[in-house]
Amino acid sequence: METIGTPWMWAGFFIFVIAMILADLFLLGGRKAHKVSFKEAAIWSLVWIAIALLFALGLWWYLSETQSRALADTKALEFITGYLVEKSLAVDNIFVWLMIFSYFAVPIEYQRRILLYGVLGALVMRTIMILMGAWLLTHFHWILYIFGAFLMFTGIKMLWASEHQPDLENNKLVRWIRGHMRMTTSLHEERFFVMQDGLRYATPLFLVLVLVEITDLIFAVDSIPAIFAITSDPFIVLTSNVFAILGLRAMYFLLADVADRFVYLKYGLALVLLFIGAKMLLLDVYKIPITWSLGIVASLIAGSVILSLLRTRQA
Repeated sequence: METIGTPWMWAGFFIFVIAMILADLFLLGGRKAHKVSFKEAAIWSLVWIAIALLFALGLWWYLSETQSRALADTKALEFITGYLVEKSLAVDNIFVWLMIFSYFAVPIEYQRRILLYGVLGALVMRTIMILMGAWLLTHFHWILYIFGAFLMFTGIKMLWASEHQPDLENNKLVRWIRGHMRMTTSLHEERFFVMQDGLRYATPLFLVLVLVEITDLIFAVDSIPAIFAITSDPFIVLTSNVFAILGLRAMYFLLADVADRFVYLKYGLALVLLFIGAKMLLLDVYKIPITWSLGIVASLIAGSVILSLLRTRQA
């Protein structure tokens, strides 16, 4: 599969990602429990967005100098569109995290460690799945139609289930883990395992971690086909995904206290999936320009957010 990524670009990007993870760990205080304030989360959210846009600018400049202006414009727009799609779809992931933390009554100061592992797990899983997806598309072009149909199905399912909350009490995975592991009935600060009477017990925080990682995997199955509808370049697919995930923890704490105000956002996300699924199914018939895709996705998300804020303000 054709890609703009050269070996040194791939290597440089992975080094950069490792540096950003370390910065998130030490500067955002990932190793110590404390409540993240709205101001702190807002600042870091803006920092992550700014870094992503600077990357897009740097990519555009490099391609303009080494390739052509037309290619630079196309790839920069693909990156920004892919980043917007992944960032938007990640909001649904955040809603599920909020539900999990609320159900298990995890204090907000302990949520940070869970989310750190969740982000690291998401980075690994998405990298593997993106490389697998790129290989499949290279050898089996018809898989695009399966991806498109799957996104259409997911969008319709999201519209139908937008008013329904998952039942964690009767969740099969939760019941299986509780039935096959010794587990304490209460949290032990940020510890996943504790020793009691000479036996190792898992804490409810470990169960929360498992559920967070599982939701990461489920949402990756939705979002990765979506980005392949924007571009088939593995370098753009991976970088846009990774930049969206890097800012996910800060965005969670930014939205944690106001998530209930975005009552129409899930409808907007569902329409985004339906649009991207249709775009993928029509790829060999009519290729929707990337500028149109960016405009439509941005309009759907912005429209659902504005309508949500108007609705909740009136209420």
